[in-house]
Amino acid sequence: MTLPHAALSEEVGEIGVDWSGNDIVIEAISDPDVAGVTCHIAYFDRGVIDRLANGNWFEDPSNSSIACRQTGPVTVGDIDRSKDGENVFSASRSIIFKSIRVKRIFDESNNTLIYVAHARDIARGSAKVSISTVPLYDTDSALN
Repeated sequence: MTLPHAALSEEVGEIGVDWSGNDIVIEAISDPDVAGVTCHIAYFDRGVIDRLANGNWFEDPSNSSIACRQTGPVTVGDIDRSKDGENVFSASRSIIFKSIRVKRIFDESNNTLIYVAHARDIARGSAKVSISTVPLYDTDSALN
């Protein structure tokens, strides 16, 4: 599930981790408002055998890892500069309540974009967080 005006993802890799069909999936996400920045997010995808064994068909773990880099000339569009930042991407990890989200925050004093991948669970908060930064030095996109 993606958010309105949010980035779309493209699966670029899949690593089988055990005999029961569990995988680590790697997706590329281009920031829709910052041309030249791509994030790669990795997350666990449960296989059918694991779902049968554990009796939970409708939920995947929300653990994830993120790395964001400059992948071309950086052009920063109209981005949210508040401390809350803005959502760039969201993917559901259960039928209703749990998702992985990527939020972008602009650190103005260090001229750096911060990307945070975190779990969002309506029923329970989660401390599962991964962070990546993209410095904007030596680019025409530096935001002053």
